[in-house]
Amino acid sequence: MATVKTWLADKNATDETAALFYNLKQLAKNNILFGHQDATKRGLNADGSEWANEQHRPSVSTEKSDVKEVTGQYPAVYGHDFLHIANFETGVWFDYEKAIAKKLTIEAYNRGGVNTYSWHYANPVSKGSFYWADSPQEAVKEILPGGTAHETYKNSLKIIAEYAKSLIGADGKLVPIIFRPYHEMDGSWFWWGAGHSTAEDYKNLYRFTVNYLRDELKVHNFLYGWSPDRNFNSLASYLAFYPGDEYVDLVGSDNYEDLKANVSPTVAANKLKIVADYAISKNKLAALTETGLQNLSKADWYTQNLLKALQSNPLQLSYVLIWANTAGAYWTPYKGHPAEADFIKFKDSPYVMFGSETPNLYKF
Repeated sequence: MATVKTWLADKNATDETAALFYNLKQLAKNNILFGHQDATKRGLNADGSEWANEQHRPSVSTEKSDVKEVTGQYPAVYGHDFLHIANFETGVWFDYEKAIAKKLTIEAYNRGGVNTYSWHYANPVSKGSFYWADSPQEAVKEILPGGTAHETYKNSLKIIAEYAKSLIGADGKLVPIIFRPYHEMDGSWFWWGAGHSTAEDYKNLYRFTVNYLRDELKVHNFLYGWSPDRNFNSLASYLAFYPGDEYVDLVGSDNYEDLKANVSPTVAANKLKIVADYAISKNKLAALTETGLQNLSKADWYTQNLLKALQSNPLQLSYVLIWANTAGAYWTPYKGHPAEADFIKFKDSPYVMFGSETPNLYKF
């Protein structure tokens, strides 16, 4: 255990956090964990209508999950977001969002699942959208030390730290989180993305974030994930925004475009090989941190596109995360959907692990 902690961005990580890293690393040699964003937070009923654990809607069991409804099993990885937790909005709706996220995260941990958090952070200078097009205000340099919004940013990190320390499982332990801030930075759609700051300022922002959470705020239940989108074809281009090995535990890639129905799975597979090989060389975890085919227009996408992309090269990937299901855009099938049988076939692959198939990930 002591050795594993020397590998991590946080040498003082909790035992459970270090065990999670170690076990994910071992499992990746032969298996991949299946994940779903908002797995127990929102989804679709068989008639295509939406259900969601939100304050203004009828209450829903926190054990409800589209993946479980179709396959009989929960996903192994649960995706969440700090979007409505560390932001600039207040009120009962946001209080509820924070409370339900905490409950769902703890429940996922209690049943043996892995929790990962992204952060669609509102622009901290304009207090507007995280999308550049909706709030085109440069912010990266302004939230770095010396910038006009640096204190604003530190306050947001304090909210994340307080929340992280409130996540206590049934075993009395802090729940480990894979925290994946400032993703898809190689695209230009977010305010932290390409063209809206220098690569060096982006790297400094990521480094400051880790340093402040770990060293100043004493958060020790985070593994740090970093994942650009798909805009690379070489290791050099993949690492263009990389903050450095000492700040990152998991390297990944978000990739929707290369996994569209009409694209050969080898396109995504070759990029995933760059990610996975780098992880092996640096003793990191690797993952396909976001993907999916919107509304599953190809009924056998899971076995013929996703599984082939994951298996056409020998890859050591810890997990694949499919995006959240909403009425307008869903990524896993609901009961009765034409893709249902193929999704079950995907689940039955010996390579893919769902919730009840994983060993105890939090013990050595």
